[in-house]
Amino acid sequence: MESWNTTATGHDEDGELVKLARTGHVPAFESLYRRHRDRIYGLLWRLCGGDSGLAEDLLQEAFVRAWQKLDSFRGESRFGTWLHRLSANVALSDRRTRMRRVRHEAPFDEAAENAAPGSRDVFAPQRSDLERAIARLPQRARTVLVLYDIEGYAHAEIAAMTGMAVGSSKAQLHRARRLVRELLEA
Repeated sequence: MESWNTTATGHDEDGELVKLARTGHVPAFESLYRRHRDRIYGLLWRLCGGDSGLAEDLLQEAFVRAWQKLDSFRGESRFGTWLHRLSANVALSDRRTRMRRVRHEAPFDEAAENAAPGSRDVFAPQRSDLERAIARLPQRARTVLVLYDIEGYAHAEIAAMTGMAVGSSKAQLHRARRLVRELLEA
């Protein structure tokens, strides 16, 4: 175990690593990366509709931005929460950029199913079916479903992150749930 990985005072177990990383201590930031990469990758993978290559790119972009913006982390929330929101914003920003370039959705990549995060257990086929259904959702519906049902954001937070109205967020969630049910029953 690394010597800088001590229990932080307060509520954030990453506090000491963040303090060290702010001073330019690269190994401390590498520890933060290793600690949070899998959860952040899962978020990005779902937001990307199962595109593992894009999720990897966005994962790297999110951690580069986190390194660059580390001084803006005020410690009012857990580091993981701050990183999670920053990463979601990286994905949403990337989507807006891509939508300006291409005005149609890319088809679901069947090969991405094999790259889905998850364990090898008896529920893996059901998880795979669910992940495939989520990946096939329209982008706005998928975004709201992932952020609300999987990641636990409130509609007001989703609205602020995506630029949609709270009512639109709720409508997209209802639509996404209906579509997922239909896809799973098909």
